[in-house]
Amino acid sequence: MLWANWSLAAHRAVILMASGLILLWVVGCGSAMVRYRDRISDWVRQAPLPWGVKFVLGCTVLAMVEEAITTTMTNLAPAFGVRVGEAYITASANYFDVVGLHSVVIFVSLFVGWAVILSRFDFSAYSVFVLFGITGTLAEMAYGGPQHVLEFGMWCFVYGLMIWIPARGLPNRLKARKPSWWVYPMAVFVPFLFIPLFPLALVVRAFFPHHPDIHFPPLR
Repeated sequence: MLWANWSLAAHRAVILMASGLILLWVVGCGSAMVRYRDRISDWVRQAPLPWGVKFVLGCTVLAMVEEAITTTMTNLAPAFGVRVGEAYITASANYFDVVGLHSVVIFVSLFVGWAVILSRFDFSAYSVFVLFGITGTLAEMAYGGPQHVLEFGMWCFVYGLMIWIPARGLPNRLKARKPSWWVYPMAVFVPFLFIPLFPLALVVRAFFPHHPDIHFPPLR
């Protein structure tokens, strides 16, 4: 009975953490992005950097904001009725460990992949939002299991909001052309190819060869 109660408490805590992520990132930050989308896009276009650099930096900053929220949720475990590590939605309770060795360090390669795609194809910002949301869902399935496909709506917004505003801030690209139908499914998978092509995560993890993939015991 104690084991059943612990499992139920952990399950409830994870749901509350995910709810906090949806409330703060999707609803809160997402609403702010929609409200100030034109102002932010204009500011991004005026920044004196190559558009590809601005795009990757913008996506990376937003991903770091999102992970600040998820790490906060993991550390709020006692507020949700369990100890830190009994329930979690990040690989570590340390923010810098999360972004530097687990999540954002990998996302950067995906953002570089999308910068290359956008240099050739003129996707709408909405299309980029949905396609990267699918990519993010596939990444969650690869890491946590196929059941995450049932959470597609949540992951689409979690990942899509990392890339939507930077995609809106792109200038006109003379060499970019409207994508054909077959380019859309391709754009879901091509960013994964940039993990070995732009191996930032592999380089960083090479300095920590025995660093754990996750710092907590498995959720049961």
